[in-house]
Amino acid sequence: MSDEKGVERQSAPSPARDSLDFRSDGKAAVDTVDVFEERPDHDFHYKTLSWQFISLLMIAEIVSNGMLSLPSSLAVVGIVPALILIVFLGVFGLYTAKLLIDFKLNHPGVHNMGDAGFLIGGPVAREVLSAGTIIFAICGVGSELLSGQQALSVLSDNGLCAIYLTLIFAVATLVVALPRTLDRLSSMGMFSALLITISGVVAMIGAGRNPTPGRVVNATIPTNFYQAFLAITNPVFAYAGHFMFFILISEMRRPQDAMKAAWCLQGFATLFYAVFAVVVYVYIGNTVASPALLSLPPVWAKTTFGIALGNFLIAGGLYSHTAAKLVFVRLFRHSRHMYNHTVLGWLVWTLLCVAAVGVAFVLAISVPIFSYLIGISAALFASWYTYGIAGFFWLHDAYHLKGGYAAWRNEKFQATLAFLTILAGAFICVAGTYVSIKLIADAYRDGIVGKPFTC
Repeated sequence: MSDEKGVERQSAPSPARDSLDFRSDGKAAVDTVDVFEERPDHDFHYKTLSWQFISLLMIAEIVSNGMLSLPSSLAVVGIVPALILIVFLGVFGLYTAKLLIDFKLNHPGVHNMGDAGFLIGGPVAREVLSAGTIIFAICGVGSELLSGQQALSVLSDNGLCAIYLTLIFAVATLVVALPRTLDRLSSMGMFSALLITISGVVAMIGAGRNPTPGRVVNATIPTNFYQAFLAITNPVFAYAGHFMFFILISEMRRPQDAMKAAWCLQGFATLFYAVFAVVVYVYIGNTVASPALLSLPPVWAKTTFGIALGNFLIAGGLYSHTAAKLVFVRLFRHSRHMYNHTVLGWLVWTLLCVAAVGVAFVLAISVPIFSYLIGISAALFASWYTYGIAGFFWLHDAYHLKGGYAAWRNEKFQATLAFLTILAGAFICVAGTYVSIKLIADAYRDGIVGKPFTC
C-alpha cells in the first residue's frame, strides 16, 4: 500500500517482534520492517534527519581527532607517500561506505554492525560485532575525554589537576549524549563541524606565521616497516567512522540519500586532511607533535584548542549516544519504551549513557596505557568496520539476492574488489595490532608509562 506521494507504507509490527529472526532452514533473515516505526501517537520520532545533517554529524565525529595526528605521519614517511595514502584511503573509504549503504538499503531492519553480523554470520557474529562497536565507541569517548582534558589543561596553564578536568569534561559529555533521538544532536553536529574546521584553519595560519627555524621537510623518508605502518595508522584511523553509519542512516527520513552524505563526508575529510597535514608539516617540519596543535606557540595553541573544545565535547557525546543506542534498541526494539515516555525507558537510557561515559572516564584516568589501548581497539575493530567487512556485505547480498556463486562469476571485477577489501581489512587489523602492542612494550621499556589516578 502507498500514499498519494507514492511512498510505501508498511504494516506496524507486533510490539514484541524483533526485526531479526531465523528462517526454518536456519539462515539469518531480515524482514522488510524498518527498524523504526513512525506513528503520530509516538512521543519519539526517529526518522527525522536529512542527508545534510547526517553528513555534518559524520564530519563532527570523524574529523574530530582525525586530523590532529596526520602531520606527524608526514614527519615519518615524508609528504608524498603520506599524501598519496590520505587520498587513497579517502577514496577507499567512500567505496566501502557505498557497500555499507547498499547493504542497509537491502536490509531495512539492520540498525548496527551487530545486526549486520547476525545476517552474515549468525548469533556469534552478532555478539562479536555488537561488542566491538560498543568497545570502540567507548574508546572513542575516552579519546575525546583525553582531548578535552588536554585542551582544558592548555587553556588553564595546567591550573587544575588533570583528573578533575577530565571529570568536568565527562559530565558535559554526558549531558550532550542524553537526548534520545539524533535530531536533537543534529544542530550541534553543524556547530561541531564548523568548530573543527575553523580550528584547523586557525592552526594552519598559526603555523604559517610562526614557522620553526631550521625546520627539516622531506618529500620522502626511508624507513622500516614498523615506523612506516606506525605512520600509516594515523590516516587509516582518521577515517574510522563507518562503525556508526548504520545507526545514523536508520534515523534518516530518506535512507536512499545516504550516499550523498558519504560523498560530502569523504570529500570534505580527504581534502581537509590533505591540506591541513601538508601545511602544518611544511611550516613545523619533522619536529611536529601529535596532536599537531601542541607544536604551535602558546597563544595559538590556546586559540586552536579553545575552538576545537566544542567539537571534542559533541563528538564524545555522539560516541556515547552510539554505544547507548545500540544496547537500547537491542532491548526495546518495536516496544512502547522505544517510542513513548516511560519510566523504564528513560531509566535504562540514562543508565546506558552514564555507563558509556563513566566507563570511558574510569579507563582514561586509571589506565596509564589507555591511549595505546585506543590504538589496539581501532586496529581490531575499525579496520574491519571501515574497510574489511564491507567486502563481506557485498558478497553476502550478491550471493543471496542475485543468484548465488553465479553472481560472483558474472561480476568478477566487483567480486575481486570485495575479496581485496576483506584482505585489506585483515592486513590493517593484524599489522595495526602488532604496532600497537609494540608501542606499549617500547613505552614500558623506556619508562614513559605514567601511573593511574595522577594529575
